[in-house]
Amino acid sequence: MESQDRDRGPAMGRVASQPGQGRRPARSRYTPAVADTARGIFITIEGPDGSGKSSLMPRLAAALAAAGCEVVTTREPGSTPFGELMRRLVLDTDPPVDRGGRADALLFAASRAQHVDEVIEPALARGAVVLCDRYADSSLAYQGAGSGVDMPQLREVQRFATGGLVPDVTILLDLPVDVGLGRKADEITRFEAFQDTAYHERVRAAFLGFAAAEPARYAVVDATGRPDAVLERAVAAVRRVADRMPCLAAAMEPTSG
Repeated sequence: MESQDRDRGPAMGRVASQPGQGRRPARSRYTPAVADTARGIFITIEGPDGSGKSSLMPRLAAALAAAGCEVVTTREPGSTPFGELMRRLVLDTDPPVDRGGRADALLFAASRAQHVDEVIEPALARGAVVLCDRYADSSLAYQGAGSGVDMPQLREVQRFATGGLVPDVTILLDLPVDVGLGRKADEITRFEAFQDTAYHERVRAAFLGFAAAEPARYAVVDATGRPDAVLERAVAAVRRVADRMPCLAAAMEPTSG
């Protein structure tokens, strides 16, 4: 795992990955957030397919761990035994089971509910930084904007599935659809195999719309840049909540020498 070139000091953080990751690496719109300085920090990484979320997450986790944070990296769908079963069901292309947007939304929500209860909430309760590859906004973008599921109803489903848990920061990795799909040529899921370009354009537009509606939570990062530049922008995005956790503030300090 890569890390920033800096003196890590005597107090090192650690990164914990959830099951399945070893194989591959103001008010919210769906619920109000409740500030609690005793809790950890919840950071989600979102974006269209091929935007580089799984590449960014271990590098961002290493940067925060180097500053002394306990970091839990996790992903959706997955990261619990039930979630990994759901991941295969909703993403695998074989068998080619026809399924509508509402059914997909409910399957993702079931996985998310278990994920929050089993992984995310316990980590936040003990004061960890949780980095999550996709969360409820993905359901709004893919099943809502992409598949046409009623957005107000879908937001209610997310509120129920998450128990009202909203990210403190959402890093949106944005890039043109054709670039992202080109990056994923060797990793095809149902959403690349069975959806057209117009579907993915709606997904991207939805993410950008969410970011415009919630600028206090979202940080949009150009995912076409160099990996180091993407990491730098992601670390800068975390600065907005650094006052709530000393280790995050330490990660933001300029390097010396």
